Amino acid sequence: MHSDDHALRPATRADLPVVLALLADEDRVVDPATVVVTEAYERAFAAIDADPRNEMLVLVEPGGTVVGCLQATYIPGLGKGGAERALIEAVRIRADRRGSGLGRALMSRAIERARERGCALVQLTSNKQRTEAHRFYAGLGFARSHDGFKLPL
Repeated sequence: MHSDDHALRPATRADLPVVLALLADEDRVVDPATVVVTEAYERAFAAIDADPRNEMLVLVEPGGTVVGCLQATYIPGLGKGGAERALIEAVRIRADRRGSGLGRALMSRAIERARERGCALVQLTSNKQRTEAHRFYAGLGFARSHDGFKLPL
């Protein structure tokens, strides 16, 4: 199945167990039926779904199987001439589908959504230990232009 056959769409509540399964373990396929959808996940999904500046997007095969996801947040700012920037997080392709171009399709379509929205740039962070992911993002044209900092609360 070619990656051009896959659709990118906003996730629905019905997709939540599949998305959580993708996020649970990037190295193996997790059965969505084993995922516990807690009240905290319900609240977070409802907040994302209700916010026009946030999207949980899923990549779907023609038969309806979700094989990837990401969250895009559109941030207004005074830099870049007042244009929004898109922040992409929680990028996952199902472990058994990697290496077939789906990650490239997922990211390319998300970047195009940001462009169509009028964003001036797309940014993301990636754990320093994920060297394969870094090569992947560099191959999409992302540059290591900044150092990222995080403060757990």
